[in-house]
Amino acid sequence: MRIVGGIHRGRQFSPGKTFKARPTTDMAKESLFNILTNQVNFEELKVLDLFAGTGSISFEFLSRGCTDITTIELNFQHHQFIKSIIHKLDAANEVRAIKGNAFSYCEQTTQKFDLIFADPPYDHPRFNEIPALIFNNHLLKENGLFILEHSKYFDFSGREEFQESRHYGSVHFSFFR
Repeated sequence: MRIVGGIHRGRQFSPGKTFKARPTTDMAKESLFNILTNQVNFEELKVLDLFAGTGSISFEFLSRGCTDITTIELNFQHHQFIKSIIHKLDAANEVRAIKGNAFSYCEQTTQKFDLIFADPPYDHPRFNEIPALIFNNHLLKENGLFILEHSKYFDFSGREEFQESRHYGSVHFSFFR
């Protein structure tokens, strides 16, 4: 895993060979953050990273100046890896790592976020429910942005909140407001 921009640009962290997460590719990450740079002020964002995996997206937000990031990851090994990177980057005040189920968290939290990023396993049995999970639980602040990473086999353009879709290689991002 490599941080592609910001103050930690170029830092690399290896989760090990037994790691099961599918991290967002560097090309897709860089493209996504190029889009976001023109739309948001990173320093003012309250970010939620669901199905955080390696925490790669959260650490990109941190590197660009975001100081209020919450990661949700169910897998113990992945959660421990995220915590180790938080420690290495001395970012305990900026990044909160929660080991838990993303669906349960979204159904129970009373917090609202400026930006929510979700990168669930593409074969997750409840994948199609994720946009409804975000919007039915009112997790976004006014003018908030939800980004869902998915494969080409998903199409969310029929949702009222859908804004646009972008793809970079095999990675697709759907943007919702």
